[in-house]
Amino acid sequence: MKNYSIAKSRRLRSTPYTSRIEKQGVTAYTVYNHMLLPAAFGSIADSYEHLKKDVQVWDVAAERQVEIQGKDSAKLVQLMTCRDLSKSKIGRCYYCPIIDGSGNLVNDPVVLKLSEDKWWISIADSDVIFFAKGLASGYKFDVKIFEPVVDIIAVQGPKSFDLMEKVFGKIIKELKFFGFSYFDFEGVKHLIARSGWSKQGGYEVYVQDTQSGQRLYDHLFETGKEFNVKPGCPNLIERIESGLLSYGNDFDNNDNPFECGFDQYVSLDSEINFLGKENLKKVKLNGIKKKLMGIKFEAKEVSLSGSLDLKDENNNIIGELRSACYSPHFEKVIGIAMIKKPYWEVSQSVKAEINGNICTGNVCDLPFI
Repeated sequence: MKNYSIAKSRRLRSTPYTSRIEKQGVTAYTVYNHMLLPAAFGSIADSYEHLKKDVQVWDVAAERQVEIQGKDSAKLVQLMTCRDLSKSKIGRCYYCPIIDGSGNLVNDPVVLKLSEDKWWISIADSDVIFFAKGLASGYKFDVKIFEPVVDIIAVQGPKSFDLMEKVFGKIIKELKFFGFSYFDFEGVKHLIARSGWSKQGGYEVYVQDTQSGQRLYDHLFETGKEFNVKPGCPNLIERIESGLLSYGNDFDNNDNPFECGFDQYVSLDSEINFLGKENLKKVKLNGIKKKLMGIKFEAKEVSLSGSLDLKDENNNIIGELRSACYSPHFEKVIGIAMIKKPYWEVSQSVKAEINGNICTGNVCDLPFI
């Protein structure tokens, strides 16, 4: 697959760390929330191996926040998500599928409860801010909605805990998964959550003081030399092996939470009010007609920039491959696919044309690892 350069402009925003990662050797960008998101620092396979054994610092400022504050903020946040937040606690992060009136997915953010009347929605790649403003206007909610100045630095990998302890002290290791608190760096408080878009463990620093964040970014590399710290970014191989789904790639606004395996986040039996609730009740009653599953192919390489038809032995189209990579762990191509009923059974044989060759494979469960 041929790569093309990205033309920078005002509407394609850089981050406070862009100049730094370019000096550090970023080799590819993608566009995420109208911002530059690093996509590679050389070999993705080499970065994958490093992420699994050491520590990386990621510029993920493209993971933007939608701040909702005010008297009706909790009502609006709950209206947007099918997850019951009635017992949510300040200082916690919550994975919350956002759905529309049809019950289809708009985004799958992490929601941070900062106070009873102040929330951050840490969004995937879609314009949630306009969705939220439209709902607030239509329902006449007393809220203020805007994008705050927050530019996230992620510290990921098994050695991330030792690196962060060296910078912030032992107390940072006491932070529970999806918990957050405030930690001091050179006199500036930073909100840090134990979270991140990898299964290797780590933290995300929600930087609001840009200059302090830039100094922290540099300090992490100076301090992390003994841990073999390197710049990195969300890794395609690691995230597919781990079954970390990507909005816009693995699912979009044509899919509902049940089709994507989000059943545990759909609170149909509670008293809460959210968009699409009645439609999702119908979906649950009637059953789904397609489902996200894993696929393993007997192939050594794949280049995928769009959906790829999956067929059975009789050449019937039974689904589509939406994300894929070569997995060093399995020594074959693996991918995430939306499979039609009844073909989603594990071990169902499939075939697809990959790089001009007909390759065979089998359906499997997610995550792979």
